Amino acid sequence: MKLWERIAIRGNRDVFYYDTRQTFEAEEFASRLYSMICSEQENGKSAGVLFLCIGTDRSTGDSLGPLIGYKLNEMGLEHLELLGTLERPVHAMNLDTYQTILKLRYPNHVVVAVDASVGNIEHIGYVTLGKGALKPGLGVSKELRAVGDIFITGIVGSCGNYDPLMLQSIRLSVVMRMADCISRSICLVEKLWENSYFL
Repeated sequence: MKLWERIAIRGNRDVFYYDTRQTFEAEEFASRLYSMICSEQENGKSAGVLFLCIGTDRSTGDSLGPLIGYKLNEMGLEHLELLGTLERPVHAMNLDTYQTILKLRYPNHVVVAVDASVGNIEHIGYVTLGKGALKPGLGVSKELRAVGDIFITGIVGSCGNYDPLMLQSIRLSVVMRMADCISRSICLVEKLWENSYFL
C-alpha cells in the first residue's frame, strides 16, 4: 500500500502527500526532496541550500517550523543552512526582515520553506512536499509574501476553521510526530549529499 500520494494542483504543479500517522516513508520523502533540490541547483541556485522554518513557539499548531529548526540545529548538519528555531523563530511579525536577509545573504541558495498548514480534515497529520513558493499565513487569513523555491508543510488542522485560536488547541503529539518525520528526512538528504561527494 502506498503511504504517499501525488495530487496535481494549478495545472502542472505537483504536491506530494505523506501520511505520518502510518509508516512514514522517510527515504522516499528524502529522495524526492533531494531530487527537487538538485533540479533547482541545475537551474542556477548553486550557492547552497537553506531551510527556512516558519512559525512561532507561542502556539502549538504553529510551532512545527521552529521545532524542526531546533531539531536540525541539534543535528549539526554541515551542508545545509538554517533559519528559524525555537530560540530565534521566523514568524509573521519578522518574516519581511528575514526575506530581506535571504535576498542579501543567500541570493543563489535553494530555499526550502517549512511551515504548518491547514487542509482537508482527512489530511490532518499529512506532510506535503512540492516545488514553488510557500504562502505563509493563509490558514489563519494572514496576507504574507510568498517565500521559497520548494515547500514542506505539515497539516495540523482543518481549513474549515479560520480562527487563529484553533492553532492553540492542536495536540502537541501531532506536531511532534510531523517534526520528527520531517527532520529525519532532511537528515537523510544530508547523507545523500555526503554520498554524492564520493561518487
